Amino acid sequence: MKLRKKQWINAAFIVGIILILFTPVGFYGRVFLGRLLASSAAVLKTELQMPVKDYDWLLVDVDKGPYNFQEAKGKVVLVNFWATWCAPCVAEMPSLQNLYNDYGDKVTFLFVAQDMEQKVSNFVEKHGYDLPIYFSDTEAPSLLTAKTIPTTYVIDKQGKIIIAEIGVADWNSNKTRRLLDELITE
Repeated sequence: MKLRKKQWINAAFIVGIILILFTPVGFYGRVFLGRLLASSAAVLKTELQMPVKDYDWLLVDVDKGPYNFQEAKGKVVLVNFWATWCAPCVAEMPSLQNLYNDYGDKVTFLFVAQDMEQKVSNFVEKHGYDLPIYFSDTEAPSLLTAKTIPTTYVIDKQGKIIIAEIGVADWNSNKTRRLLDELITE
């Protein structure tokens, strides 16, 4: 039986879909594509900037050290919900690391992993990230509940959510840096 050109094209298409969906090749392809297409996070319209009223949230860092979200009250905060198996999460990590490198002493960064601790530790070590990684010990405040990852929130000193970004974004953009500079000086 000799295959025709159309059958070869269909077979190649099916193999391509299988590679994208079920192999690491596809995962890294989605990471690459996510980085390529990422843009700056959008600032919420003023009428949509809801204040976080409930700071009752306990977290645990990778060394089992406790962190009480109350400590973030009155500060500029970036909360990122992510996981190692999430291609968009992995795609935005380098830009978040770059932002953290420059703003880590001016902004409270909370990278809340939705994954197993060992996988997170291996991932962070493999990629050389030194981000402050946490795991939820109690439920997050209702306004910060992420149903999709990655989800990232930027909160101002008054507790208003200025950015609520779902999906991959370029966090190291000039737009984001200008916003953080403004929020820090308020």
